[in-house]
Amino acid sequence: MVGVLSGLRIIEASAFIAAPMAGLVLAQLGADVVRFDNTGGGIDYTRWPLSPSGRSLYWTGLNKNKKSIGLDLKSPEAREIIRELISDAGIFITNLPERDWLGYESLSQSRKDLIMVVVQGNPDGSKAVDYTVNCATGLPYATGPEDHDGPVNHVLPAWDIATALYVALAVAAAEMHRRETGEGRLVRVALSDVAFSTVGSIGLLSEAEVLGQDRARLGNHLYGAFGRDFSSADGRSFIVVAITSRQWRGLCDATGLANEFARIAAERGLDFTREADRFAARGEIAAAIESWSSRLPMEKIAAKLDAAGVCWGPYRRLTEALKEDPRLSLQNPMFAEIDQPGIGVHRAPGSPLDFAGAPRTPPSVAPNLGADTLSLLRERLGMSGPEIEDLIARGIVTAG
Repeated sequence: MVGVLSGLRIIEASAFIAAPMAGLVLAQLGADVVRFDNTGGGIDYTRWPLSPSGRSLYWTGLNKNKKSIGLDLKSPEAREIIRELISDAGIFITNLPERDWLGYESLSQSRKDLIMVVVQGNPDGSKAVDYTVNCATGLPYATGPEDHDGPVNHVLPAWDIATALYVALAVAAAEMHRRETGEGRLVRVALSDVAFSTVGSIGLLSEAEVLGQDRARLGNHLYGAFGRDFSSADGRSFIVVAITSRQWRGLCDATGLANEFARIAAERGLDFTREADRFAARGEIAAAIESWSSRLPMEKIAAKLDAAGVCWGPYRRLTEALKEDPRLSLQNPMFAEIDQPGIGVHRAPGSPLDFAGAPRTPPSVAPNLGADTLSLLRERLGMSGPEIEDLIARGIVTAG
């Protein structure tokens, strides 16, 4: 099976999420991605969660479909090997400091058309991670229960993920530019720029500047329309969303509360065909739906919501979703079972992109550290067996 990016070679030096996830995205589309690590592994090689054997589920999750070479990066010989591999590939992704032997100016001397994408914390090069960026976006003060005073962090590293996708896009754009012009490119992507660009694009920044207000904390209410979580008589939680007029009509039909909603609208002088008015009366609307849902088991609620075409979804823990949600089953062509050394057999995702008519690159196991050292030195750099054995004997490279 050949991915759409087959033939693209990439070298990766990374930690945390943004840079390795960018490499993963490209590898899932068929690119040949090689990550290099210091002997013994980098700072996240054993990051939680761990399997019973001690293998990191975090690291293996982010490094499937890649190759691995291990080296003593303090050694000038090892650094020269990395520079040769980068020159051979022509594309380099990293979140390591852009200086000295890994600086663009130095690396591009041996590959004039080098593409290098660097993940930064802040655009001035100062350090930041997802959590120290998110705290400045205002979102922690809009997250959590309505009566809570302090900031609430969410658990999804959203800015890391968004940055990873921007990095993958930067690689594709720079490669297109190189094919047209023959020119390489240095691209920098800062987590904080991605975060502030995003909150600016969805109106949060303008809300603060133009309207002089911060986004209010709403608990689980949907901002600007109607949506919230509810519970069934048998204790199951679900969310309904009614943004469009059609979704609102479906919710009225499913719950049988059209007359009650009309009464609320009349008393408040509102028109529930408008999103803003449904948002204004969200408390009264939610109370009516809560009374309805609390008398019915989840099975009946689901049947009514589905029959009326309501936009809704059940809340599930991932342990539950693995058993109940067909989107997580092996019937979804994105997933396949792999046997990861140190972890065992489990389902793993490939790319969520479905290029109609083209086969997907299936997920493969994450490599052991240095698993591809021998083949990379031999096939890409043309080293002989005795040369490689000497490097191993002197601890310059690690063969996993």
